Amino acid sequence: MYAEKWTIKAQERLSEFNKWKDICNVEYTNDRVLHSPYITEPTVQTTARGTAYTHQAVTLTDDSVTISDIAILPQQIDRADLAQQTFIKQMDLADKQAILINETIETAMYTAGLGATNFGDTGGGALGLGATSFTLTINNLDDLVTGVQREIRVANGQSKLDQHGMFMVLSPAGFQLVQQFAMANGYTTADKVLSDGIKQGFEYMGCTFYSSNKLTAGHFFAGVKKQLHLGIVKDTYGQVVIDEEPATSSGALSAIAVVMRADYKFKIWTNVLPVLFDVNATV
Repeated sequence: MYAEKWTIKAQERLSEFNKWKDICNVEYTNDRVLHSPYITEPTVQTTARGTAYTHQAVTLTDDSVTISDIAILPQQIDRADLAQQTFIKQMDLADKQAILINETIETAMYTAGLGATNFGDTGGGALGLGATSFTLTINNLDDLVTGVQREIRVANGQSKLDQHGMFMVLSPAGFQLVQQFAMANGYTTADKVLSDGIKQGFEYMGCTFYSSNKLTAGHFFAGVKKQLHLGIVKDTYGQVVIDEEPATSSGALSAIAVVMRADYKFKIWTNVLPVLFDVNATV
């Protein structure tokens, strides 16, 4: 078995661009607990000459999370099967193993997104902060995007929005609406979309759009990039362990076991909760 090449191939795949790396603030660390302390927002006072003022206490609150989630993929390959595989086939297995680890982390990102600020129908078809679900159509797609941008600004997140940009993860059907909307609106952009279609990470209306089959039904995920925190244990991310003659309850197997794992944890810190949104919608 090409153990060293297997590890290199897996690491190549793990290092590629994917949604959670673009959306999240990813911290590779061997620390067990991550901290993000925050202070209460002070209030500026108005006064007059000769009038006393009141001191405000600065209260520091610690926000923390323990990196405790594990994604692990152990694969067992019979020695004869391994011998009859070419180098290319072994590298395909390594590639797929890394893809599945990254996809598990992506799925966990959407689960974490369910704890974000609710965004939905606020009555009469208006979109804003609320948990009532609405149906996304080509006619209200721009209302969704601008509504999320409005709520980011209301939450004093304009500077974060300017610095990092906005993202929105939709279902494939929702992503199709983005494509159709872009085809029907504008000039240069419409022509380009008509000619080339759209890809993951499509930039439009001041937002980066993605699609995923891994979203929870009835929910999209949106907000400011780099605000959802993801801690990953750097020494185990994509680590490949080769076990010779792996043991089972029935005894040892004449096989090779290839085990890959990742230790990770998502966290929406208290001070960024207002700029991340669990969009309650269907298509």
